[in-house]
Amino acid sequence: MFCVRIHEHGGLDKLVFEEVRTPVAGPNEVLVRVKATSLNHLDLWVRRGLPGVRFPLPIIPGVDAAGVVQETGPGVTHVAPGDRVVVAQGISCGHCVHCLNGDDNVCKDYKLLGEHRDGADAEFLSVPARNVMKLPDAVSFESAAAGALVFLTAWQMLVDRAQVRPGEVVLVIGASSGVGSAGIQIAQLYGARVIGVTFGKEKAAKARDLGCDEVIDRASQTIAEEVRKLTQKRGVDVVFDHVGKAVWEDCIKSLTKGGRLVTCGATSGYEAVTDLRYVFYKQLRILGSTMGKKGDLLKIITFFEQGKLKPVIDRVMPLKEIREAHRIVEEGRQFGKIVLSL
Repeated sequence: MFCVRIHEHGGLDKLVFEEVRTPVAGPNEVLVRVKATSLNHLDLWVRRGLPGVRFPLPIIPGVDAAGVVQETGPGVTHVAPGDRVVVAQGISCGHCVHCLNGDDNVCKDYKLLGEHRDGADAEFLSVPARNVMKLPDAVSFESAAAGALVFLTAWQMLVDRAQVRPGEVVLVIGASSGVGSAGIQIAQLYGARVIGVTFGKEKAAKARDLGCDEVIDRASQTIAEEVRKLTQKRGVDVVFDHVGKAVWEDCIKSLTKGGRLVTCGATSGYEAVTDLRYVFYKQLRILGSTMGKKGDLLKIITFFEQGKLKPVIDRVMPLKEIREAHRIVEEGRQFGKIVLSL
């Protein structure tokens, strides 16, 4: 099969196009013919490498996948060849206490496609059967590939961890990103007022079009100062962050008393300094979040089908243009997700 592989860390030239042996569907596994995948910041980290982190090289990157069942292994009964499917990205052991309680994303053996094992930037992908879910005809392969990871991540952040409630004010950092655009919609779905944070007039306008009640443009405004103005000095109830160091101080200062900050990443750096006086005086809660539960993906796909949530796609590109796709995300030129079509 045709695929993209990374043999060593580095620049765009490390994304190598090659043919490898097509995987097979073993017992309780499904072989998916990939129709669409999408680009995440994780793909950049896997390609560039991270200090102190070892990736199993060579590796096929790509976390998201949607496509058609090519074949099923023995023991698979819930899908059949020809079925349209979306792939849940996290693979867990399936039998520990966390998995049995539905908290598979905190399983000690939790692994992500494209990070710990071969991913979706290929014609075919073999995964455990429990990671494959039927995709309604109303949801395109491109939308499923663009939305699965980011909406699952944002869902856990806002619904499970921060427990957002109607009438609250949510500050969404990185509103132009895939996970940010998902966070905006989920916060609105739960009846919250949304303040988006992005960079540049063009992205600010798109954030408003997406549904933000107010938008802060980091190119000309300071987050904490604008939050004070927009909330009459009260602050926000929830900060939704995945940027980290560059905005951390403003995130803490923007919270009202009893507020919650939920974070799933640190694209600008992880060495953020926290003024603890704000934490104890305002009785703040800082919540970590990683991925989400596979079962929640079923709810999210239903919302996609109903049109209540909609993945934001910046553009669709052929997989052969993956180097340019990496360049676009690296330079922050996209609004929403870059989808790669096979």
